[in-house]
Amino acid sequence: MNLLAIDTAGKTAAVAVLRDEVLLYEAAANNGLTHSETLLPMVDTALKACGLRCADIDLYGVTAGPGSFTGLRIGLAAVKGMALPRQTPCAGVSTLEALAWGMAGQGTVVGALDARRGQVYWAGFDLATHDRLTPDDAAPVQALENFVAGCKKPLFFVGDGAALCYNRFSELPGVLPCPQPLRVLRGSGVALAARRMLQAGRTVPPAELLPDYHRLSQAERERAEREGRAAPDHPHS
Repeated sequence: MNLLAIDTAGKTAAVAVLRDEVLLYEAAANNGLTHSETLLPMVDTALKACGLRCADIDLYGVTAGPGSFTGLRIGLAAVKGMALPRQTPCAGVSTLEALAWGMAGQGTVVGALDARRGQVYWAGFDLATHDRLTPDDAAPVQALENFVAGCKKPLFFVGDGAALCYNRFSELPGVLPCPQPLRVLRGSGVALAARRMLQAGRTVPPAELLPDYHRLSQAERERAEREGRAAPDHPHS
């Protein structure tokens, strides 16, 4: 099985190709260019390096959220464009779960993305099995305190919200530092999470691949406030 994985949820664009359990190719770019400029050339390079075409891909994996609204749409649109002609199955991967797949060992890993206003998108995972311990959520950093205190140690934070979490919890026993290069989401993490979704029967046709933003945009929140109604915290479309 050939699996092409893509991440455009944050500042870094990442691509990976997995064949069964073997990583054939992986690349990432955080060069200041937009994902619309870098992604498709990266995909083209990856496929050529592996001697593959889109017709050879059996599954597409892509980060579906949380993350940058624009970034997510770019990645999802690219995958839909490649998958639609042959109705290739797709896996819309949680960005936080893909982050967790970049680490291995014993203990706990928390994927954390900066959600602004002192909040993070976060979820906890068992480091050995990558089984999910919590659902994806958006919360103030201090709201993670009970989870951090009660989870298996050692505990690592990954993602662009890791620094916020370490600032709050680094002095607690069992919370260990993670070097910045290891906090970045890798294409192989997306691929491994997508493969698990395939094994669990959770892939979808291209037309059903949708973003999971986890919150309304700022413009939508401000509109809701002007209209005097509460904005839902976790929209799923």
